[in-house]
Amino acid sequence: MTEHTTVRFPYFFVTVPAPCPYLPGRLERKVFTRLNGDDPAGLNDNLTNAGFRRSQSIAYKPACEGCNACVSVRVPVDRFTPSRGFRRVLARNDDLVMAERPPVATEDQFALLRTYLESRHPGGGMVEMDALDYAAMIEDSPIETHVAEYRDPDGRLHAACLIDRLSDGLSLVYSFYNAGDAARSLGTMVVLSQISRARQLGLPYVYLGYWIEDCRKMNYKARYQPLEGLGPEGWKPLQISPDRDS
Repeated sequence: MTEHTTVRFPYFFVTVPAPCPYLPGRLERKVFTRLNGDDPAGLNDNLTNAGFRRSQSIAYKPACEGCNACVSVRVPVDRFTPSRGFRRVLARNDDLVMAERPPVATEDQFALLRTYLESRHPGGGMVEMDALDYAAMIEDSPIETHVAEYRDPDGRLHAACLIDRLSDGLSLVYSFYNAGDAARSLGTMVVLSQISRARQLGLPYVYLGYWIEDCRKMNYKARYQPLEGLGPEGWKPLQISPDRDS
């Protein structure tokens, strides 16, 4: 008798069109699936390599009609060399200590998130998040996840980033920081720190989510050269002209 192995494929769903938060006048639509089953980590790895992103127990990808502006991007760690501007950013933050915490929401994280959203994204959908919403964002993960915290010697939290550990890299799910301290360039510091961390762990990539050419909010991702983008032929070097390097 021949034994048969049952392979369960995930079910995918499509959202109804809604206003695009990045490109005015356009509609966005997403395809998504739940990260469940016997191997959610393996499923998430495969979907990330196919351009999906994780939000809690959901993996999603833009599927907009007539638009392919969202490009999934990642930094090849071994080929990345910090520019002089990047080195200045690291020097300005050399007093901060990074610690990897379990995915458990804390009061000081939520307080930092609130000030960040009110300063950087006052009209965004996340500004309405309450403490329970934040706890769900941090704690509802079926895969290996942690929060990277950056604190000064007095213990004050300056930045945090929710990070997924993948088989081939680190995926920066969401970062937030003290936006009032512009001199530190904390958002840049977080990305540089995690590129360094991936190198320490022997992981080849840091996934930065989506880059959109015509969206100023996404321009910062162009600074982390060399950058790879996912296209019809797979992951390829993405040549972008950044505005600045720090």
